[in-house]
Amino acid sequence: MIFTIEHLSKRFDAKEVLRDISFSFESGKIYGLLGRNGAGKTTLFNCLNGDLKADSGIYTIQDTAGTRTPVPDDIGYVLSTPTVPEFLTGREFLKFFCDIHSGRIKGIRPLDDYFDYIGIDRMDRDKLLKDYSHGMKNKMQMLINIIAQPNLLLLDEPLTSLDVVVAEEMKDVLRSIKSDRITILSTHIMDLALDMCDEIVLLSHGVLEKVDKNNLDNNDFKDKIIAALKEETNV
Repeated sequence: MIFTIEHLSKRFDAKEVLRDISFSFESGKIYGLLGRNGAGKTTLFNCLNGDLKADSGIYTIQDTAGTRTPVPDDIGYVLSTPTVPEFLTGREFLKFFCDIHSGRIKGIRPLDDYFDYIGIDRMDRDKLLKDYSHGMKNKMQMLINIIAQPNLLLLDEPLTSLDVVVAEEMKDVLRSIKSDRITILSTHIMDLALDMCDEIVLLSHGVLEKVDKNNLDNNDFKDKIIAALKEETNV
């Protein structure tokens, strides 16, 4: 399965944030979308997800038979700041999600199996989501996207605000599900991209460029990447 972006552009008034982007992503890999804060990573995700109308661009999924179709509605999108219905308990939220998507979810399992999988303690499952920590809310947001089994999973800085233990748990989860989908994880932290991702893609000056991950282990090459990102903020 291949996800292809063709000629994606987005401008806000006089500022061109995304410049005629064309790029392809393969399933079975986690792609690290590396760029400074403000480089346009969230804008790119919002365009792909349909939350923001691009000025131009086509996005397609190509299956193993070579058939290309428009990107489906089942894109998974995990925001940097988790958004959950805080008036529900964790269990109520999970049940509601499974019920309304019962026709699309394959092989629905008992709710406690999902909680076990994502690492939510039994004592917390019937608490209101408003009483969950940031990390627990993030886990719940991640969990519903895993249950939905989207072909394309967009992760917008999902790990940077988590404590070390939760971040490592989330990394393990993402690695365990990558074979079934295309995963794009945005970050401004180079070490996280190196640790977590199979491929590195740099968003700079509004365009995407594939970076040889092996070169990133070289300090001179890292310096070049950092210099390019610094240059971007001075334009």
